[in-house]
Amino acid sequence: MLDRRYLGCKGTSESPAVSWDGVPAGTKSLVLILEDPDAPSGIFTHWLIYNISLEPRSIPAGQTARKVLENGAQQGDTSAGSRGYYPPCPPVGTTHRYIFWLYAVDMDIIRPTADRDSIDQALQGHTIAKTGFLTTFRR
Repeated sequence: MLDRRYLGCKGTSESPAVSWDGVPAGTKSLVLILEDPDAPSGIFTHWLIYNISLEPRSIPAGQTARKVLENGAQQGDTSAGSRGYYPPCPPVGTTHRYIFWLYAVDMDIIRPTADRDSIDQALQGHTIAKTGFLTTFRR
């Protein structure tokens, strides 16, 4: 279950901390995508970070909406058209799944601005590995 402080409708709308280990050989950078596949309009991207360096192996909680994070990673646009973390808030009476996808990529992604479509295109043929973490929230 996604902690309430990371939600827009019940919490502080703070971005969560994310950490990982076991990055495969040949990885140049990482991509993190948080999506809601249960959104009424189709898959909704809540967070998009690309060109994440391999060290440190985490993104601290409370990221701002700036384009370039302190670790040099870049944030793209959410499905709402805003940059940075867009806090989940499913419709009342529903349970939504939220999936954190982490991609190991063999290159840095060069985009002046990025949305989900452009990142998905950049990942084609360059993804070494992909893993996901599923959580839910019922409102």
